[in-house]
Amino acid sequence: MTGAASLALDGATLRKAFSCFPSGVTAVCGMVEGEPVGMAASSFTSVSLEPPLVLVCVSNSSRTWQSLRSVSRLGVSILSAEHDQACRQLAARDGERFAAIEWSATAEGAVVLAGATAWLECEVEQEVVAGDHLIVVLRIHTLEADPTVHPLVFHASIFKRFSLEAT
Repeated sequence: MTGAASLALDGATLRKAFSCFPSGVTAVCGMVEGEPVGMAASSFTSVSLEPPLVLVCVSNSSRTWQSLRSVSRLGVSILSAEHDQACRQLAARDGERFAAIEWSATAEGAVVLAGATAWLECEVEQEVVAGDHLIVVLRIHTLEADPTVHPLVFHASIFKRFSLEAT
C-alpha cells in the first residue's frame, strides 16, 4: 500500500476502512410504553461464555438508544439474508420502523424478528463511553439459534448474502 501514512483520519476515511471488514447485522429491540422500538447495529460481538455476554456499539447521539436503554429486556436478532429491507427500516431516522416486519415480544418485553438466524434476550449489564459511541455490554438470559439460516452481511457499505460452501 502506498500513501497510507498520509491519509487523514476523518470520518469518511475511517468509514471506508471499517467497511472493508464484513460484519453481520443485528436488530436491537424492546417494548417501550407498549410499542416496539428498535434499531440496526452492525457493531456486535460475543464477549464471554461465563457469564454469557455480548456487546453492541451505539452512537452517543442515538435517540432510539435513549428509549431502549431503560427497558428490562432487549431482543438482539441476528438478521438473516432475507432481512435487508427490515434492516434499512430499523436504521432509518424517520418512518414506521416495524411496518411489514414480523416480530414477537417475549414475556419480559424483548422484541425479536421472525426468521432471524438467532435471537438473544438480554439485559443491559454495563455501558462504557468510547469516543462518539457507547459500548453496551448485554447479559444473555435466553436465546434461540438456527445456524442453517444464512446471515445478512454488511460489507463495503452494502448488504450482501453469505454463501456457505464446503471446503
